[in-house]
Amino acid sequence: MSINTKKYLLTTSLIISGLILTLFSTHRYYLNEGYQETDHSSQQQMKELINFLGASLSRYESIPHVLSTNPLLKNVLLNQQDEKNLQALNIYLEQIQNITESLDIYLVDALGVAISASNWRENYSFIGKDFSFRPYFQEAIEGNLGRYFAVGTTSNKRGYYFSYPIYSQASILGAIVVKVDITDIEKQSTGIARAGGYEFAVADPDNIIFLSSINEWQLTSLTPIDQSRQYAINASKRYANRVINELTLYPPYKNTSNKEHKIYRINANTKQHDYLETHKAMNRAGWTVHIMTPLAPIYQSLPAIMLLYATLYLLLALAALLGYEKRKNLLRIQQVNDMLEQRVKDRTQDLEASNRMLSETQDELIQAAKLTVIGSLSASINHEINQPLAAIKSYAQNTLTLLSRNKTEHVKDNIHTIISLTNRLATIVSQFKSFTRKSQGDDSATNIELCIQDAMTIIQPEIDKQGVELKLITSTEHYEIWGDDIRLQQVLVNLMSNAILAMERSKVKRITIRIEKGEMLCIKIQDSGPGVQDSQMEKIFEPYYTTSDRQGLGLGLSISRRIIESMQGSIEVSNAVDGGAIFEICLPIYHSEMKNEPPTHRHQGEHL
Repeated sequence: MSINTKKYLLTTSLIISGLILTLFSTHRYYLNEGYQETDHSSQQQMKELINFLGASLSRYESIPHVLSTNPLLKNVLLNQQDEKNLQALNIYLEQIQNITESLDIYLVDALGVAISASNWRENYSFIGKDFSFRPYFQEAIEGNLGRYFAVGTTSNKRGYYFSYPIYSQASILGAIVVKVDITDIEKQSTGIARAGGYEFAVADPDNIIFLSSINEWQLTSLTPIDQSRQYAINASKRYANRVINELTLYPPYKNTSNKEHKIYRINANTKQHDYLETHKAMNRAGWTVHIMTPLAPIYQSLPAIMLLYATLYLLLALAALLGYEKRKNLLRIQQVNDMLEQRVKDRTQDLEASNRMLSETQDELIQAAKLTVIGSLSASINHEINQPLAAIKSYAQNTLTLLSRNKTEHVKDNIHTIISLTNRLATIVSQFKSFTRKSQGDDSATNIELCIQDAMTIIQPEIDKQGVELKLITSTEHYEIWGDDIRLQQVLVNLMSNAILAMERSKVKRITIRIEKGEMLCIKIQDSGPGVQDSQMEKIFEPYYTTSDRQGLGLGLSISRRIIESMQGSIEVSNAVDGGAIFEICLPIYHSEMKNEPPTHRHQGEHL
């Protein structure tokens, strides 16, 4: 064998070995980088999805508690033979079900038997059904708020259940249950997943998928089902008569928290795909959310990247060879360089186009994330209308009493009050729409004293019920501010409601409202409760922060501060020397000579 032949073979062997090493290193490096980027993106998508699921469920979480305060439920549980009250409760639950858009609402007694339901007209009515085996009933009968996911044994529909006990003094008579249709939540979550380019699966503590963006995954198990496990699933009746099959995935699923990438090959839409799996627990709901990100885009991009690096490697190798044989192969080298430069240019254009597409996709994800804010805002409307609804109910019950006693001369006043409260309630609800669009607002010169009187009208039924002494101290002069009287009433009602709740265990229950004039007009609301702890002073106005463990979403004071600040005012909290909390609202005084010229420091179209 000649020397030239040996050199040629050696050179060829070295080039091929280097090429194999380059391809292997490129494949391994960019595959790992792809896993890292996908995992990071999945973590962000996980937060968005969990926030959306949590917000969707929180809309219904307080409904059982609110319904439990209706005395009609207690009366029906105490006297189940009263057909008139039973029928009235059926109709009432049916109306609430339509208003809240929940799937079903039903009342069960202490034995777990449903005695009234919103679906009383349907063939699958829950009335007479025994739900004592359901964990949500067992939690409620122990005095807790129950949460549970299951397939209805009667309706055969998937739903999430919230339950709350019905008390008669210290004893529990039964529970009110609200079933939420998770189909709509699943559809909206699927839309978010499609926009983000991933699939998701929500599993119960037994690793059974009950929510998923892929229909084939629904009601399948991530882990193997042996005979004993199948028996336990059937005994729990969580999935009614549905058959739970195993999800075909390789390798077998492991619920580990180590940081290495977990990749599974799973059937999706009759085809097998590789997914990078990320999961996180939703402890309050008892769920585990799994995000399955397809790896196909990474696999599809690898050949192009490997080709690029192989080309660059060969370019360097060829450059070395061409340098060695420069004089003999100058023309051929130039042609190869031109070809490679064109390839690099084309590849760069492709990468720039991919970057532009990625930017557009990110903008769409941001817009989709904004829509979830509406779900969070919807929780505040429930918080703000509870008191007007309670007032309407109280006046309506009083009207029935007056009619039964033939005291018709007072009925008209009650009906006018109910109409006024209903109009005010409609105004409050309509203001919720302003969160999603710009408008000019309804600011005007507002009489502070009349505004306080209207707020006191709304809160009066609760004042009477709790035995609270309400005292208003004002001057002979009448002052006005420039703002929205309905929003100011919302702030006053919220502060008085919080004061009533704070005085729940106080022997002396007193609320004092003072109007004081200085450089600004100040409204001071003082209660005789325990006051506000120093550690809570800075947090009390933060969204979702609440000092109550029984009710409220922690939105009232946050919304109140935003309303007052939109009127160029301030709201502060302090503790009185003689005990109790003082909330002080200070607003600019609106003078009569300014009636045709609103304050110039207000921005037209300013909304919360």
